[in-house]
Amino acid sequence: MEFKHYTVMKNEAVDALECKDGLIYVDCTLGGGGHSELILKRISPNGRLISFDVDEDAISAASERLKDYKNLTIVKNSYTNIKKVLHDLGIEKITGGVLFDLGASYHQFNKAERGFSFSKPAPLDMRFNQDADFSAYDVVNTYSEDDLVRIFSEYGEERFSKRIAKAIVEQRKTKKLETTTELADLITNCTPKVKSSIHPATRVFQAIRIEVNHELQNVKNTLNDVLDLLDIGAIISVISFHSLEDRIVKHLFKYHSQRCHCEKNQMICTCPPPRLELVNKKPLMATEEEISENPPSRSAKLRVARCINL
Repeated sequence: MEFKHYTVMKNEAVDALECKDGLIYVDCTLGGGGHSELILKRISPNGRLISFDVDEDAISAASERLKDYKNLTIVKNSYTNIKKVLHDLGIEKITGGVLFDLGASYHQFNKAERGFSFSKPAPLDMRFNQDADFSAYDVVNTYSEDDLVRIFSEYGEERFSKRIAKAIVEQRKTKKLETTTELADLITNCTPKVKSSIHPATRVFQAIRIEVNHELQNVKNTLNDVLDLLDIGAIISVISFHSLEDRIVKHLFKYHSQRCHCEKNQMICTCPPPRLELVNKKPLMATEEEISENPPSRSAKLRVARCINL
């Protein structure tokens, strides 16, 4: 299958980095290479870009697309290991900026055998990193009913979490669920028909994908790691696609841009100076033109902050 990838908010996310020749930048989610290519155009010839991805398809396609850039290092590794990877590359500080484009890519959703979508029968997979052992099959067929309820509720905000979890546990007593369409059909059959523009299985599939790839915890941990890596003046630009991710980014940016975290009854503030300043207090959204070209862009939110203290 040809690698297809739509780069969401490409200009807005890269514009936010204020790219300058000679500085070091990191693209934490290489994908199809759209953001990386635009960064490279703006920082060449003396700037340096390190781009992360765990998806072999993405790395293969982007490597071909960006083969003429000598100041690019593509790393097959999770961005969660950013501290170690940069240390091994001899990089102490990100002097320019870092970009996160969170969530699954167009290619992952549309390559049937990856199991992210229920539009075609496929194994229950959903792994970003295909070298990982843990998949959607393990979540669906081994998690307790209580754990299924928890992830469907927390990560999918699914109102029928208990009903769906119970149906899954009952079903696997006779036959384990193996394909995306089996799971989607079970969800459709065990939940009430409601007027909605989204498929009844959408929220559950999102929740399972988040669980399989540890997405929320990875985002939270890595954003904190990145704060330690930013040089003064460096910018962090984050695109998120659902409220749970955006909430993590919003709260972290807000906390580290506040001047004081003391209790109200504390007479003298002992807080260190804020580490970040918010570039945009409200998230930037995709344009109507972009949404018409790529409807999933409608849920994208871009938050940007600048490092002002180490």
